[in-house]
Amino acid sequence: MSALITPELVALDMNLGAAPSSVIRHLAELIVGAGRATEIEGLYADALAREAKTATGIPGGLAIPHCRSSAVTEPTLALARLTSPVDFGAKDGPADLVFLIAAPEGADQEHLKILAKLARSLMKSDFTAALRAAKSPAEIVELVTNVIAPVTVGAGAVGADNANAGTSSSSSSVKRIVAVTACPTGIAHTYMAADSLVAAAKAAGVDLQVETQGSAGLTMLDPAVIAAADAVIFAVDVDVRGRERFAGKPVIQAPVKRGIDEPAKLIQDALAAAKNPNARRVGGNVGVVEADTKNEHFGQKVKRALLTGVSYMIPFVAGGGLLIALGFLLGGYEITKVADVVVLQNSLFNLPEGGLLIYLGAVFFKIGALSMGFLVPALGGYIAYAIADRPGIAPGFVAGAVAGFMGAGFLGGIAGGLLAGVAAASFAKLDVPRWLRSLMPVVIIPLVASIVASGLMFLVLGGPIAWITKNLNEWLTGMSGASAIILGLILGLMMGFDLGGPVNKVAYAFAVAGLGTATIANQAPWQIMAAVMAAGMVPPLAMALATVVDKKLFSLVERENGKAAWLLGASFISEGAIPFAAADVFRVIPASMIGAGVTGALSMAWGVTSKAPHGGVFVFFAIDSFPLWALAIAIGTVVAAFVVIVLKRYAVRKSSVDAETPALVNA
Repeated sequence: MSALITPELVALDMNLGAAPSSVIRHLAELIVGAGRATEIEGLYADALAREAKTATGIPGGLAIPHCRSSAVTEPTLALARLTSPVDFGAKDGPADLVFLIAAPEGADQEHLKILAKLARSLMKSDFTAALRAAKSPAEIVELVTNVIAPVTVGAGAVGADNANAGTSSSSSSVKRIVAVTACPTGIAHTYMAADSLVAAAKAAGVDLQVETQGSAGLTMLDPAVIAAADAVIFAVDVDVRGRERFAGKPVIQAPVKRGIDEPAKLIQDALAAAKNPNARRVGGNVGVVEADTKNEHFGQKVKRALLTGVSYMIPFVAGGGLLIALGFLLGGYEITKVADVVVLQNSLFNLPEGGLLIYLGAVFFKIGALSMGFLVPALGGYIAYAIADRPGIAPGFVAGAVAGFMGAGFLGGIAGGLLAGVAAASFAKLDVPRWLRSLMPVVIIPLVASIVASGLMFLVLGGPIAWITKNLNEWLTGMSGASAIILGLILGLMMGFDLGGPVNKVAYAFAVAGLGTATIANQAPWQIMAAVMAAGMVPPLAMALATVVDKKLFSLVERENGKAAWLLGASFISEGAIPFAAADVFRVIPASMIGAGVTGALSMAWGVTSKAPHGGVFVFFAIDSFPLWALAIAIGTVVAAFVVIVLKRYAVRKSSVDAETPALVNA
């Protein structure tokens, strides 16, 4: 294994500018120059993207920008010791020691454990003091090598001692806390938060055991340790693996960076929660998630459930829609009439009349149609899952299937999923004898909740919702002229409003839900899909264009994000505009909405159709009148770029056009 750091990867006592981006770029150049990465731009962009998610400055004048990148060929450390400290977002001020940790996409466990060891060592004041006092790059390399050299692979390595890290005491009067730390990349913050919490717990006289769910491996906490704990701390930016192990425990949940910046406060909050009978707790009975939902009001619960259902439904629709589009491309529109017969009576060795293309077209169309058939059941199933966890999935799928059978469609799937989720969650809270508890989540709850939710759909709700759905489809089918343009405008405004957030998702879900009802005679759902996809592409494309037209209005980080936004926009990933909106919400969002609204209205006015629910320009074959569709996108992009430039120039004057983009919260 080659050395992680060499003298050529160390920049001592240099002024690398006032922004984190300039420091990161210089370190990326060192790594590429050392032959450890293939390109500067790729590594630089990946490191900036990670920086945008969570600031990497930590107390003590340190910063640890880090990333996984396909540009990196071997795990590498690069260090800059700055004469002019740079603000990386730490609460105690700018950093003068900056480590860039660069790992390949598929870094092996041995390297990742070493990187984790280094990150934890940065929490030790004697190590950082030695780094500041070092006289040469060679001395820096020696210091770092001495810190990471003791690490070995296998049982007892860094990953193995994570679960046991902490204080311990045999006294029954000592409060016991367990913690889980995890960050998106699992390289640095995960382990630094763990060590900070351990140190704070020791100072407070608390017995703390930490489980680090990072890239260096996972050793889970002993169930007996969890059972004895008075409270739980989740210092995480991602989902906790095996969350159900902590069921019933008072819980404090915070971003992983708070575990580094405010460990003592988290410990005190956990101690207070342990004494509070009304404290927020991790989900209890049969996996019902209570910790994150206890304090939600009804509207928040419903919104969260709907967004969960839509998120899980989209893969069925995206894959199915693209397969149907491929079926039309290969077999023509008449394939809908013969697909069943062709796939059942023919094969590659017994081709139908029309040859291989007709057969493949029928196969693709049928796979896509079957996938689309899961649209409503998956929606219902995962809405119920969001409310009642795993016991809600089966009743939700069944209720969704009933809604589809009755013609209640998308609206019926929502109603069925909500009913199934509420029913399953209600039965999950029942206090039943111990001998019956094991049967509850796998037999009794799915059975009873399916009867309740599907029974109500058959007996009460299915018919009225089916009537509403039928009339809605007829209204959409009859749309033309001004009404179609207005609908396109509204959908476009929604797509540009929160860039992948709830409003954007509602518009997209409305479009994909109609695809199952589209036919050659009823192309309105395809027109709506084309308008929604086109409008969703505009915000990132517009921001990319604006950074080219007037660079001075954007920070260096924004200009780099603009390069990536071209591809994200072309692929119909609205989230590509989030970094711009996070930095300047009151100018970027209005501009995005205006441009997206224009595009949606033009697409509907020109009657463009899309049989694919996702893919942007890469599914051109599924878009009728593709040149007009592309023109609508181009017009909306220019309009949005023009508006954002005007707003940035005249609406509010920025204090510094090169200010670093703040950390963003993904919508």
